[in-house]
Amino acid sequence: MDRKEALTRLRAEVEAGRPVIGAGAGTGLSAKCAEAGGVDLLIIYNSGRYRMAGRGSLAGLLPYGDANAIVVDMAREVLPVVHDTPVLAGICGTDPFRDMGRFLDQLKAMGFTGVQNFPTVGLYDGVFRTNLEETGMGYGLEIDAVRLAHERELLTAPYVFDPDQAAEMTRAGADVLVPHVGLTTKGSIGAGTSLTLDQAVRSVQAMHDAAKRVNPDVLVLCHGGPIAEPEDAAYVLANTEGVVGFFGASSIERLPTERAIKDQTRAFKGVATAQ
Repeated sequence: MDRKEALTRLRAEVEAGRPVIGAGAGTGLSAKCAEAGGVDLLIIYNSGRYRMAGRGSLAGLLPYGDANAIVVDMAREVLPVVHDTPVLAGICGTDPFRDMGRFLDQLKAMGFTGVQNFPTVGLYDGVFRTNLEETGMGYGLEIDAVRLAHERELLTAPYVFDPDQAAEMTRAGADVLVPHVGLTTKGSIGAGTSLTLDQAVRSVQAMHDAAKRVNPDVLVLCHGGPIAEPEDAAYVLANTEGVVGFFGASSIERLPTERAIKDQTRAFKGVATAQ
């Protein structure tokens, strides 16, 4: 599916009053099930593999593997089983060992509809983040990667973390903007520290407003932190203006999997045996 068709579909969902839902897929089964559930976007990136291996999503930001190579490998598992949903590749835009333009061409040729900036240095803060920016490995490279993707007619759905980034990513050509309010809470490997839902509402709204001032047509979703369950997303959408959906990774594949396997196991353990 190309960018034009994907955007037409997404805007039709908004016009129909339905939320746009994006889902991370760390396995082919996750992708198949999300598509069967009616998801609008599928995103595969290295944290999906770590997450479904029982590790925290932040493993994707640590030196445990080549993030861009992992997403290419994951494509072999996911792309063949997705039939009618745009699939985005999570790209590490700061990767100093790739020609990003050629890599984007490769992803498009493989069948990806678009990209998202993950792993992202946007999740780092403090002195370490400052040092990354000072030494040429900053968030600006992710903006550049999104600009290159837009030039190649790839759908772009970048994570942003503050209003300035929201505006810059929109100027770079973001089609779908995803304000990120932190590592998802809940479950066995979710964050224990996060914003409150009301704080998330204010943060998402500020990023939305900054983006819309640049391009009124950009679609803005919400993601992360305390927005972990459908009722959390409903609260954010009800208390923001112009936010049209939710992107979930842990929320859509990890948390349901944890619950389903535990409940099924308990049910089998409850089966009576002949005495």
